[in-house]
Amino acid sequence: MRKVLTLAAIGLLAILLIVSDHPFPPPSEPDREARTAVVALGDSTMSGEGAGSYEPGTNGEDGGNWCHRSTVASITKTQVEADQKINLACSGANSDKLRNEQLPQLRRIAGSNRVTAVVVAIGANDDPRFSEILNKCFEAWGRRNDCTSSVAPEWTKRVRRMIPKVENTLNAIRQTMRDSSYLDSDYQLVVQSYAAPVTPKMPRSLQNLSGCPLRSTDLEWVVEEAVPELSNGLRTAAGKVNARFLDLSRAGEGHEACAAKPETEWFTRLTVDWDGLKNDKRASHALQESFHPNALGHEQIGRCLTEFLAVDKRDGACVPRLDGTLGLTTQS
Repeated sequence: MRKVLTLAAIGLLAILLIVSDHPFPPPSEPDREARTAVVALGDSTMSGEGAGSYEPGTNGEDGGNWCHRSTVASITKTQVEADQKINLACSGANSDKLRNEQLPQLRRIAGSNRVTAVVVAIGANDDPRFSEILNKCFEAWGRRNDCTSSVAPEWTKRVRRMIPKVENTLNAIRQTMRDSSYLDSDYQLVVQSYAAPVTPKMPRSLQNLSGCPLRSTDLEWVVEEAVPELSNGLRTAAGKVNARFLDLSRAGEGHEACAAKPETEWFTRLTVDWDGLKNDKRASHALQESFHPNALGHEQIGRCLTEFLAVDKRDGACVPRLDGTLGLTTQS
């Protein structure tokens, strides 16, 4: 009897193989269509550096992770219809680190969620090394001379060398999504630029170690030349891969660090982790939060990003409105 049942089972299996390409149900897979997500990639301006409220494990607790990924970063403040807002950005990241460390995570997320938007802020830590520029200007203030004469002549070359690196990174993001069975049209790829965190119009009383120890003449170059040129370079890279571009170069106007009162500023002033200075493992990161968007700044950037994700214009810009909020402008 057992032999007869075995033969019958073999016969049934043969019939199933003939009439169906899938005789047995495939292994269950996560239904990514049921869960939507927007994902942030990039460096400190996207991770939430300066905003505080850092995710556990990203504030140097293990001695190596200083991503300073904030729970109030701009991506979390967007008002978009998505089940998840996932921040993979890491303070200090450049294009290489984004590709090597963040894209594998994006691949996993794209496989188990329907990613509707990928927002990227990258490039400043490549050849421009923007934070290094600000550090040099800080040092120049202490020596009572300028930083512009040493950095300005090389700035255009630095930005030009950055463009192909950002382009390659954006192409890698595209390929990661394609490998996860996405068409380019299935999601928005948004490249976000950088805002000037300080203003040459600050009161002299704040140009010191308790505020913003930077010279007005140096800041004029940063605001009027360096930041706009960096934004134009990122716009070029975005255009080469058919990505959208959100210009933040003017996003801080009137709300920069040391512009007025701390409660109305969207960027951190010189910020020192005094306790960290006492710890050899943390001392080198004691100034890390300085001159980054603060929690209020991330809230405003998130507001503008929300508006941009809701329209179909290729380019947009975030500029302060008369009512004191940050809003979107687009070309008709």
